[in-house]
Amino acid sequence: MEMLRIKRVPTIVSNYQKEEGEEGACRVGCGRNCLNTCCLQGAKLPLYAFKRVNKCGNRGGSSAEEYKEPPVAFLDSLIIGEWEDRVQKGLFRYDVTACETKVIPGNYGFIAQLNEGRHLKKRPTEFRVDKVLQPFDGSKFNFTKVGQEEVLFQFKASEEDEIHFFPDASIDVGNSPSVVAINVSPIEYGHVLLIPHVLECLPQRIDHESFLLALYMAAEAGSPYFRLGYNSLGAFATINHLHFQAYYLAVPFPIEKASTRKVMNLDDGVEISELLGYPVRGLVFEGLCTLEDLSTAVSDACICLQNSNIPYNVLISDSGRRVFLLPQCYAERQALGEVSPELLDTQVNPAVWEISGHMVLKRKEDYEEASEEKAWRLLAEVSLSEERFKEVKDIIFDAVSSAANENELISQNDQEHHTNQESGTHNNGSSAALVSHECLVLH
Repeated sequence: MEMLRIKRVPTIVSNYQKEEGEEGACRVGCGRNCLNTCCLQGAKLPLYAFKRVNKCGNRGGSSAEEYKEPPVAFLDSLIIGEWEDRVQKGLFRYDVTACETKVIPGNYGFIAQLNEGRHLKKRPTEFRVDKVLQPFDGSKFNFTKVGQEEVLFQFKASEEDEIHFFPDASIDVGNSPSVVAINVSPIEYGHVLLIPHVLECLPQRIDHESFLLALYMAAEAGSPYFRLGYNSLGAFATINHLHFQAYYLAVPFPIEKASTRKVMNLDDGVEISELLGYPVRGLVFEGLCTLEDLSTAVSDACICLQNSNIPYNVLISDSGRRVFLLPQCYAERQALGEVSPELLDTQVNPAVWEISGHMVLKRKEDYEEASEEKAWRLLAEVSLSEERFKEVKDIIFDAVSSAANENELISQNDQEHHTNQESGTHNNGSSAALVSHECLVLH
């Protein structure tokens, strides 16, 4: 059985980190130095402004001469280096690097981690698990309540065609910054959270702009070992405040090695494939396309699932080049009493990381007796049945193709309108009505 050592990547301790005691002695707002408007007025945080890319995983410009070294190493310094700094400051609830980890023997290479304390120290879920869409509730825990010391940096698109880094940037409260913060209950090295527009208090639901931001973060990290994940409500998200998770693990995930079969091509170059020979049925989005096109296709699919009340998980892989979309039903089966007591006793909640093949186990006996068969059995309970998955696939394909057709019609109409304006003519004929596509709600 292959034992894993958590491999620390080379870290560059940033020379802009504030010395202890450098913080102003006089604090404003609620006094907790939190991430809400009460304390953010006048506060400063590092800001990384990324350059938009033209192709999935490639920066704008193709020649080596056009590539400029970023002002700070995004993954090694800003994420890993700053995460290590927060370890030294004692901000985590436990030392995740002390957790035993191993690769389970077998064809798939499932990864098992023993993390006995996490479920005792992690925040409990505070909302219903049978509704994917629920309004934000400010009385429950949310990320505006975390301390600013947990934030690593602000993350936004550059207004110019260059990467910029500002070690001590003012916070534009009016525009609600997107931030990267540590996960104080980590499951792996470098475990962080991307929180889009934190002050807008968005509920845990994917939208086009936020998902594109997550893809840009994956592309900026530029490492196949740094992945982002998303859990919807009903698929083991524990906080109803929009966020993506990410961490560094230097082994391939089993789901990344699974076979696929192409099932659909979109006009913008996005290819959709179906997972084969994997315990959880799911779809893979990739292709020779822009990050924006890939983001649009995946977002359309996720929005459709949300509107249909179908829980799902998302894995962003290969530096933003591949996205796995995984509808699931484990919580529903749990509620119906259809999950075996043996699996329930493990207390494992199969969210995006478990589904991807990184099994976070809470009991020593489960870790010691971990096998490919047991991992497979758990994940098989997560998966939709073949018949149900076909229904969900049809809804997704209808949604992404309808959205693509609408975008094409809008583009054509804009072009026609521009042509008519130039020629001074008016089209008085009947024009195609653009009706927003609604997904069927399946009960």
